[in-house]
Amino acid sequence: MNSLFEEIEPLLFHVEKPARYVGGEMGSQLPLHSSDSVAWLLAYPDTYEIGLPNQGLQILYEILNERHDAVAERTYAPWSDMEAAMRGAGIPLFSLENHLAAQAFDVVAFNLSAELTYTNLLNMLDLGCIPLHSADRGVNDPIVIAGGHCTYNPEPLADFLDAVVLGEGEEVISEITVVMKRWLDEDPATRERRSVLEALAQVDGVYIPSFYAPIFDGPKQIGLTILNDHAPGIVEKRTIADLGDWPYPKNQLVPLMEVVHDRLNVEVFRGCTRGCRFCQAGMITRPVRERPAAQVIEMVKRGIERTGYEEVALTSLSTADFSDIEGVVTSVVDDPANGGRVSVSLPSLRVDAFTVATAAKIQQVKRTGLTFAPEGGTWRMRKVINKLISDDDLYAAVDAAFSQGWRRVKLYFLIGLPTETDEDVLGIAELGARCVEIGKRYHANITVSASVGGFVPKAQTPFQWHRQNTLQELQHKIALLREAAKKTRGLQIKWHEPAATLAEGIVSRGDRRVGAVLERVWRAGGTFQEWSEHFDLSLFQQAIVAEGLDIDAMTIRQRDVDEVLPWDHLSAGLHKDFLVGEYRDALGEVGLEDCRWTPCYDCGACTNYGIEHIVASPQAPAGGSQGTGQHLDLGVPVSLSR
Repeated sequence: MNSLFEEIEPLLFHVEKPARYVGGEMGSQLPLHSSDSVAWLLAYPDTYEIGLPNQGLQILYEILNERHDAVAERTYAPWSDMEAAMRGAGIPLFSLENHLAAQAFDVVAFNLSAELTYTNLLNMLDLGCIPLHSADRGVNDPIVIAGGHCTYNPEPLADFLDAVVLGEGEEVISEITVVMKRWLDEDPATRERRSVLEALAQVDGVYIPSFYAPIFDGPKQIGLTILNDHAPGIVEKRTIADLGDWPYPKNQLVPLMEVVHDRLNVEVFRGCTRGCRFCQAGMITRPVRERPAAQVIEMVKRGIERTGYEEVALTSLSTADFSDIEGVVTSVVDDPANGGRVSVSLPSLRVDAFTVATAAKIQQVKRTGLTFAPEGGTWRMRKVINKLISDDDLYAAVDAAFSQGWRRVKLYFLIGLPTETDEDVLGIAELGARCVEIGKRYHANITVSASVGGFVPKAQTPFQWHRQNTLQELQHKIALLREAAKKTRGLQIKWHEPAATLAEGIVSRGDRRVGAVLERVWRAGGTFQEWSEHFDLSLFQQAIVAEGLDIDAMTIRQRDVDEVLPWDHLSAGLHKDFLVGEYRDALGEVGLEDCRWTPCYDCGACTNYGIEHIVASPQAPAGGSQGTGQHLDLGVPVSLSR
């Protein structure tokens, strides 16, 4: 395994950001490869500055390098200038630590966080001299794996992946390593690639796409054939029971250049029981598992000491819901060891769990950005999507922020939601205008920025059967908003391009036939489609026509709840009747309270962990300090809710 750095170094003088390709960051490792260890290349299909902060990749990087039988290195998608230089010089995709060729690794594992990066994955395989299709790989080629939120419908990438991991990777990555080591120790002369795939298929949470064949009839998938006796009928996701057992990353990477979210990141809990029907992350990461507050404080303390960061982000799907959020924030901000220089940001805030006290404390050092996500413009719309926050909840949170000195607040909304009307859309501008009015009580010059994204119904959610808005419908709604916002000085409207929303729908809702579409887009030069300057909807449209497929059938077609969906054989732990019931409640404008404060809704997430139900204190408010959560333990130790 020879380093390619001497060949790479001359190229760095001719590319835009050479620091993307050199490695050596604080927290990085320089693993020693040997025949006794399984070599993992952890790949993120986007640029270094987007991929480096990804906590999932960093966690697996540390866990693997702690094992005696594994080593792990990283790679990111080279930007177009570096790719051109690499192809011109005949240099393959390489790792950052030892600058080894991707083909030299036993496993290449991709983190999939966004669907429009899929063509980057194909490009990285090709640049790494790894056969694009799994069927064409031999015994000496790496096993190509993917994990991440997007893999709850991996079918568009099925032809390119050897294996897919559903759910959380902390435990399963070690189990995969054991399987790989056993296979690599076999006699190379008789070793077969199929045998390792069969062994991986028996690891809980691992899906082998080549062992399944979908059956189609026109635009619909009508069935699925299992081709191998080792493949289960349903692949269940993996979930770690107690977040406190996994205090990672212990040594967060500190980049050599500016990256997104360039700060210390500490995860405070996983999962969400708020039940927002549009939110794939909230559905697939259940149940809620909190990290002990003392552990959070210790991870922050050690992280600041080691990295020198002066900002820490407490991350989760809804950080203000953490049981002792005010206590943790106070402990961090007031820690004398920090010298009053460390600020706290809460990147994910529920407006009904944000208080004046929280606002006052997090701005004590520095006013970090504040983003609230009402999602819907009217109370009716928020009942449909089960985002049960009232207008008054939002106004109270905005008032708390402006009263504590903030002059800019960002609001996030979705358009194109099920049953949405023009009145619901215009409600976004009305909410924004009211927030501006509140801000001007405290400051003459304030800004309220309303960011609007187009809704894509995602797999494993109650809206997975619903139609997606057309391009024209989304464009109409944005035009309505822009015109309405002109009436309010201080209100800004920003929006995600409807064309990109359409492309995302094609990829995230598509079946296995979309793989050929992705390959055509990639071969036509369609990489970095998640970057606005590179995105080109026409590439997708032309590829779909060439494959004889129908965009409308993939995106705007309403699906029946009895229809076979491309991802039905993959389970996020939720009962289908729960999802169907939630969908019907949505259409009936019926909200469902957080199950921490109500009887169990039997969604299935806790049942699979041997837990009868999580019962929170019925007197506890939706935000602030809650009572201690109790549960009936049926044999599995779980740290779940409060």
